[in-house]
Amino acid sequence: MSLFWRIFLLNATVLVAAMALLLLGPVTVSTPALLTEAVILGIGLVVMLIANAVLLRIGLAPLERLTRLMTTVDLLNPGARLTAHGRGPVAHLINTFNAMLERLEAEREDSNARVLSAQEAERGRIAQELHDEVGQTLTAVLLQLKRASDQAPSPIRDDLVQVQETIRGGIDELSRIARRLRPVDLDNLGLPGALKALANEFSLDSGLSVHRRLDTDLPKLSDEAELVLYRVAQEALTNAVRHANARRVDLELRRADNCLVLSVRDDGRGLGDSKAGAGVTGMRERARLVGGQLTVDTRPEGGTEVRLRVPIHNEGG
Repeated sequence: MSLFWRIFLLNATVLVAAMALLLLGPVTVSTPALLTEAVILGIGLVVMLIANAVLLRIGLAPLERLTRLMTTVDLLNPGARLTAHGRGPVAHLINTFNAMLERLEAEREDSNARVLSAQEAERGRIAQELHDEVGQTLTAVLLQLKRASDQAPSPIRDDLVQVQETIRGGIDELSRIARRLRPVDLDNLGLPGALKALANEFSLDSGLSVHRRLDTDLPKLSDEAELVLYRVAQEALTNAVRHANARRVDLELRRADNCLVLSVRDDGRGLGDSKAGAGVTGMRERARLVGGQLTVDTRPEGGTEVRLRVPIHNEGG
């Protein structure tokens, strides 16, 4: 039954019921109407309006629920669906909207996977070029300066030595940038070892006090899941340094039931009323790729907690 006929029949039912009461009931109307008759007609009108409103509310309730879902749906938090009852046009509209959401979520997940895969490939290429091209060039310059300083007179030798130290610092910084672009520690040390090296690097570079609690007896995850956990920890530590003005961070990786739980808690200024930025959005999209669940909350005692749960059974652990 179409929506037009639903509304028409609802109103018709109320009007027919009112007409039947007037025809079959003892109520009559005088000319001019008496006070009691006016009161009875007023009560009847109120009852008709209430009945009509109730029936329309029941009939249009699925559309109101659909409207609320349309205004609140978020593709970064998928799964919101309405249950359709019956086979009418409203049920067909709800089923069509649910199918559209599933298609959009699938397309978004596929596009995000392609984008993040291309991003990681580009990061790896840039890191390799920094190491092979820029790094080797700076190393060659350093060797040439070393030979020149050995043959230079004393005043110039001191200046050349200072330049050598500056270039060595640039090479070290270049190596740190390359490691952040392409986390080779994941291949060499495994996930706990890579997170430990990441924490040590942030402590040395920024003075941030990072306290680690990393379980080493962990199930084997896919390379993609390990990379997601590493990148989320990296982004959370970066946010703690750049935006939260934190002095201490607690980094934890543990197994809980059938999930691996990564938690990064800082003592910074918290989220406040600020909206999620590109970094948090990127973490959510990465978590979605491996079936994980990411939450970013302000802690009651102050600071921010980033928590990522990655199911183990989805990764063949």
